[in-house]
Amino acid sequence: MTIPRCSWANPANPRYLDYHDHEWGTPCHDENRLFEMLNLEGAQAGLSWETVLNKRDTYRAAFDDWDPEKIARYDEAKVAELLANPGIVRNKLKVAAAISNAKAYLALRAEGQTLDSYLWAYVNGKPIVGDWSDGTRPSKTALSDRLSKDLSKRGFKFVGSTIIYAYMQGIGMVDDHAPHCFRYAGTK
Repeated sequence: MTIPRCSWANPANPRYLDYHDHEWGTPCHDENRLFEMLNLEGAQAGLSWETVLNKRDTYRAAFDDWDPEKIARYDEAKVAELLANPGIVRNKLKVAAAISNAKAYLALRAEGQTLDSYLWAYVNGKPIVGDWSDGTRPSKTALSDRLSKDLSKRGFKFVGSTIIYAYMQGIGMVDDHAPHCFRYAGTK
């Protein structure tokens, strides 16, 4: 028996199916994972999410398990090491963005906020359940526009509205599972 899933979930990739079935659209409040996903969504810009997801374990090792305090201190030698690592997306701007994001994240924490409290305040602590019964999902929304602008103002990089909408889906601030999908939370 085939489990009905969103059409984007590649049935030939067990890692992708696991991501679809257990992470995408599921509310996340774990600081480390929120920071990781923000950076991975930025790394995905111009690529497929599946490409980055397949490299996630290598990213974790390369970026010190997404420890923002360590990443904020990366020097030229560490950047050169990252840019030579074939297990990540070797893009100078995306690597620099992760360092900037670590610094911006630490500044957010210095204000007494967590990434969790900051992000989830945008949806009053509850996920938005999309109802795209016509089969189309937006690539960005007015909410992702606002969040994107504020993140950018705070010094975060690779946080355009389209990236942020995908991020919101990935961390469960938005649940956009298709109506035929077994994970669909909307009314049937």
